[in-house]
Amino acid sequence: MKKLQLTFKTAKGQKRNLVLNYVSADLDTPTVKKAMDKIVASQLFEKEGIQLYSKVVAAKYVERTETHLFSEDLAI
Repeated sequence: MKKLQLTFKTAKGQKRNLVLNYVSADLDTPTVKKAMDKIVASQLFEKEGIQLYSKVVAAKYVERTETHLFSEDLAI
């Protein structure tokens, strides 16, 4: 499953990620950028008086691959 990772800077300049599950896998750059700009403009996300998403930095799809090596039954 692909996730969409949106990277922003906080009002203090720290990196902050917003990860979205169950997203369309074919979103284009202008669509994602426009949505991120709306998040920044909304100023809805704040912690201790600091805007958490104040500047758009990047966006990427992330896929996680798990390879199981073994599994032991721990029930006795």
